[in-house]
Amino acid sequence: MSTANLNRSEVAERSRTIDVTGYRVELDLRSAADSASKTFSTVTTIDLTSSAESTWLDFIGAAVDSVDVDGASIPVEYDGSRIVLRGLGGSNVVRVAAHGHYSRSGEGLHRFVDDADDQTYLYTQYEPADARRVFACFEQPDLKAPFTFEVTAPDGWEVLSNQPATRTLSVDGAQRVTFAPTLPISTYITAIAAGPYHRVASSWSRGELTVELGALCRASLAPHLDADNVFDITRQGLDFYAEHFDYPYPFGKYDQIFVPEYNLGAMENPGLVTFTEAYVFRGTATDEQHQRRANTILHEMAHMWFGDLVTMVWWDDLWLKESFADFMGSLVSAEATRFTDAWVAFAIKRKAWAYLQDQLPTTHPIVADIVDLEAAKLNFDGITYAKGASVLKQLVAFVGRDAFFEAARRYFKAHAFGNTTLVDLLDVLAETSGRDVREWARIWLQTTGVSTLSLDGTDLVQTDPRPHRLAVGIYDYNESGDLVRTERVELDITESRTSVDLPPGALTLLNDEDLTYAKVRLDAESLSTVEASLDRVSDPLARGVIWSSLWNSVRDAQLSVFRYLDMVERFAPAETDLAILSAILTDAQYAVLHYVPKSLRPNVSAGWLETTWKALFEAEPESGRQLAWARALSAAAAVNDARAGELRSILDGTCPGPVGLALDPDLRWALWIALSATGHASVSDFDGELSKDSTSAGRTAYVRAAASIPDGETKAAAWASATTDASLSNDRLDATIAGFRSGTDPSLIEGYAVEYFSSLGKWWSERSIEIARRLVNGLFPAAEDTSAVDSWIQANAEAPASLRRLVLERRDHLARDLRAQASNAVI
Repeated sequence: MSTANLNRSEVAERSRTIDVTGYRVELDLRSAADSASKTFSTVTTIDLTSSAESTWLDFIGAAVDSVDVDGASIPVEYDGSRIVLRGLGGSNVVRVAAHGHYSRSGEGLHRFVDDADDQTYLYTQYEPADARRVFACFEQPDLKAPFTFEVTAPDGWEVLSNQPATRTLSVDGAQRVTFAPTLPISTYITAIAAGPYHRVASSWSRGELTVELGALCRASLAPHLDADNVFDITRQGLDFYAEHFDYPYPFGKYDQIFVPEYNLGAMENPGLVTFTEAYVFRGTATDEQHQRRANTILHEMAHMWFGDLVTMVWWDDLWLKESFADFMGSLVSAEATRFTDAWVAFAIKRKAWAYLQDQLPTTHPIVADIVDLEAAKLNFDGITYAKGASVLKQLVAFVGRDAFFEAARRYFKAHAFGNTTLVDLLDVLAETSGRDVREWARIWLQTTGVSTLSLDGTDLVQTDPRPHRLAVGIYDYNESGDLVRTERVELDITESRTSVDLPPGALTLLNDEDLTYAKVRLDAESLSTVEASLDRVSDPLARGVIWSSLWNSVRDAQLSVFRYLDMVERFAPAETDLAILSAILTDAQYAVLHYVPKSLRPNVSAGWLETTWKALFEAEPESGRQLAWARALSAAAAVNDARAGELRSILDGTCPGPVGLALDPDLRWALWIALSATGHASVSDFDGELSKDSTSAGRTAYVRAAASIPDGETKAAAWASATTDASLSNDRLDATIAGFRSGTDPSLIEGYAVEYFSSLGKWWSERSIEIARRLVNGLFPAAEDTSAVDSWIQANAEAPASLRRLVLERRDHLARDLRAQASNAVI
């Protein structure tokens, strides 16, 4: 195993011998604007106490120049990821001077040059263990310490860190900014950003506490930054958490910065929260997009307590922050903002992610066995986030809302600025609730799999039995013809079969209100009602649970994909909840490409294209529904060219499009990409579009459009670029891979399967895990059987566990596709 892949036992031993009392990190970023400069200077000074004579520091960089212990130079022993320290004992001061690499992968210190104005922007991203790409450190969450950052950067740049600046000096035409020390925090949530960022300032106050707020993005996006909306959500969240957690926000300022080429949705660095700039809407945005951004803002804010104030000892207990933040994001959205239907989006989207992940052969408990950092990186998944949040809904019902929040308050006070494990939380929950939460944890947190609920006569049946607190809704038609709930039965079930006495109705909905974590099957009568009248179900959460049930049944080959698509065609155009609509449209497109038998796909894709075309023109002008259907049309048009002529006419303005539809740059590129994939656009078309949108987003879309052209030479160039060009940024790599995979002729890329499997080990060993993961997942070959991947799995039993996990997951997705296609071939 590479020494970069820290394992749990060795860092636990290190924490027994080392205590860190402070870091001082000095970064010289004056070279950042020079594209020829690949490295930056980084100097770390660490105050520590040690009971061991030797240990190591973590650092992944270009070079280590010197290492001093208590002012005396020691030999540099550096293997590319670890720096050996010798001569320790008692109190020591360690100083490491080194050079780090500017990143293009979104890991460490990412450097981005804006194509719109040639301005350079920097930001850091460390989770789970990439602070060591910027400064030498003890890269483990339980060695918390105060950090003081000093950054030298070009004049005129915004320079930011977790804390406010305390001093700025002019140094040889540059600025040297020193920041106030942080409170004790883990390495992975320290942060730096620097560049000519556009800043909007505000504040939030409660009692005697005032927190300065900032919203930042790169200068070329400034006209699109709706900072007032961001601040509104931020204040609503801070109000909620202050009231319910009874622990004042402890980290001083609260900057939120939207950054380019980001690998994540957001990251909870205290005082400097980073977000993908996809949340800066440069075109028209639906209400569902605003809801998603609000949820993310509130999710990251919850981390200020769950994760930053109190941090897990090791990544086994990643759920202690991510599950709680995912739960709180939806809870606070629903209770403190205008997005009162936030639990609908959770039911139809977040839980779908959990159900998918929990049915893979690589599923894991919410409290996982994380042996090393590679495993930790891959466990930021649907189990840790969405299943954990779903289970927390059950926990709140189990212990009671008051007991839950009282436990949180005690937990924060007892463990502030410290580290915890599962037991610490369970103990305080037991105190406040008087319930046996350890048994609950064993059943829900330390097992794998998802139960399936169904009705068999008068029995409620569950596979993979667990205790559930759930509601059963009985729905019937009212005088207006709407399907409304007429009865509600709340049940506790534990066994595989439970006799239930349910009143009759046109629709019996198990897990009504989405209280538990389980897949739901509709009984035959209820499915008939849904097929006839799904658009008459008036409650959006009930519709969300129904659509979730239908989708899981299609994925499990229990419901014909054709019946499902028929319901989408009839009911999706009338769907008013944009979170539900967005999920339906994504799922329908996926179903066409993955679950429809290959021989039937041309006709089905043509029908789906016509559905999107018709719904687009019938949607109300300038509405979120119109925009959602326009995006669905662009995806459908990438696999069927029946409307290619009309789409070209809309793009060139010779034919009017739907009334009220704003053809913003992102939508225009989506349509050009679709035309490219079906052979109805050329590089000259993309050159013309690029002249109108020469932004970085436009150039990334250009890369995808060009790689989508359906000819062998284009695909060969895209493959070579993706697999050999290490200078590609994460975003440009994604665009290249997406272009390579696009099109309706699979024969163009079938020949790359042999090279794919022979390259896996090389990609994993030579690329960062973030880039390697994109290559492994994105280039996995489409196939009509699993023989090639089975051969690789059998021949590579000794391959790194995390690489094998990714390949096993891709194999499972392929096998599921093939099962569904076989099932749907029988009509």
